[in-house]
Amino acid sequence: MSPPQGWGCVDVPALALQLLVQRHPEWIDRPMAVVAEDRPQGLILWVNECAYRARVIPGLRYAAGLSICRELCAGEVPPEEINAGVERLIKVLRTFSPGVEPSKDEPGVFWIDTSGLLGLEYSLESWAERIREALREQHFVAHVAVGFSRFGVYTLARCGRGSVVLEAPEHENRAMRNVRLDRLHLDTKLRDNLAKLGVHTVGEFIDLPADGLALRFGPDALQLHRLASGSLATPLDPVPYDTPISAWIEIEVPETDSLRLTFIIKRMLPALLHRAAAYGHGLSTLNIDLLLDDTSHHEVAVRTAEPTLEATQILDLVRLKLDTLELSSGAVEIRINVDSTPISKEQLILFPDKPQRDLSAANRAFAQLRAEFGRLSVVWPQLHRAHLPEATFNWEPLDSVCIPAPRKARQRPLMRRIFERPVPLPHCDSQKPDAWLVRGHEQGPMRKVFGPYTVSGGWWVREVHRDYHFVETQKGDVMWVYYDRQRRRWFLQGQVE
Repeated sequence: MSPPQGWGCVDVPALALQLLVQRHPEWIDRPMAVVAEDRPQGLILWVNECAYRARVIPGLRYAAGLSICRELCAGEVPPEEINAGVERLIKVLRTFSPGVEPSKDEPGVFWIDTSGLLGLEYSLESWAERIREALREQHFVAHVAVGFSRFGVYTLARCGRGSVVLEAPEHENRAMRNVRLDRLHLDTKLRDNLAKLGVHTVGEFIDLPADGLALRFGPDALQLHRLASGSLATPLDPVPYDTPISAWIEIEVPETDSLRLTFIIKRMLPALLHRAAAYGHGLSTLNIDLLLDDTSHHEVAVRTAEPTLEATQILDLVRLKLDTLELSSGAVEIRINVDSTPISKEQLILFPDKPQRDLSAANRAFAQLRAEFGRLSVVWPQLHRAHLPEATFNWEPLDSVCIPAPRKARQRPLMRRIFERPVPLPHCDSQKPDAWLVRGHEQGPMRKVFGPYTVSGGWWVREVHRDYHFVETQKGDVMWVYYDRQRRRWFLQGQVE
């Protein structure tokens, strides 16, 4: 009698490409690709079947793909969106089995615990089909395999055969050995080197001697061989359930005073912190939902500088946040949900070394600013790769500060300030003016001009052609200006200090 199946694998192929289709459903019948960066030199990572038939393959640049197929549609799928998609899939799969383990290396691959399902399900075939149907309702295409080993169900799910249920271990082993290696997520260099030896299937790879694999192909090849041959068995590592930390309280008389609301929340806070401490966590975000007397809701979020269990610090932020609210009527119910994260080891040190710059104090001060004026009140410039100078940075929320690490320089470097918007300059007929009053009579005429430094392109969005110059005035100021050939006018981009 064969042992019961205990492993299931769900493969959502090219998850990033499927997420891009959900974002742009109008592209579903057109050649489509996922690029690493949304720019002409961005590397193509995934393509759909229509683009593949047009000879657009992964590894090309976006501009090269457009030269091959003029109708190619491409977009960037950031890691945050992929992680959110994985979380969506986990929630769906948990309705079929409590044990779900997502792959760390391949987003879209999940292992599922199928032990004990035979007594609950009519058949594993119908169970696998219901998983595919549930994911199809979420606009995902998936393949499911049920069998007896982790690697076996993984290889069969990657074959793209819909749903496969193996009846016996020998059936799984026979089907697994016939799977081609190019179906698996392998390092391309390893796959090409194995192909030179005539090794194209999983069975041929298992038949290779394990002793020489590590010496010739490295430890990763040996690890894969041990998984495929069954000599290395790793147990299922399911994602633990996150029990929400929440509480609610009903207020008999509608309350509008922020100070009294703060004291009501103070009574609820110790129990919430105790539950967070039981997980070894500290409170990072306090989500407050106020149900008002006119049946409307008012939601606010209080974020701490770092995970903490100090009620006094949290209540100070709550008071600042509630002082800024303008409630249409009194609150009759308060619901609180807590987002917690693990506490760092440095926070648990009894006598920590305090540096000259107390970063925790700065983070607490910024947390108070965010609580009173909003999250976008504390921002910092984040650099981006872009074509135009004003697009090379963006202001993003600053969650925590760090100690600066400036590089030593023999000479004091000049600092170039970039204006938020280019400033139009007085009209000048020539592209290389002489004795031009750039900033009026106070700055005086130009003394020296360095340039031009041409920036052109943008044909994929809006064509741009600019000639940049550094202009030194008689007063000694250095201006950063450019001549826009499209508008036929000079602009001030910034100033060097």
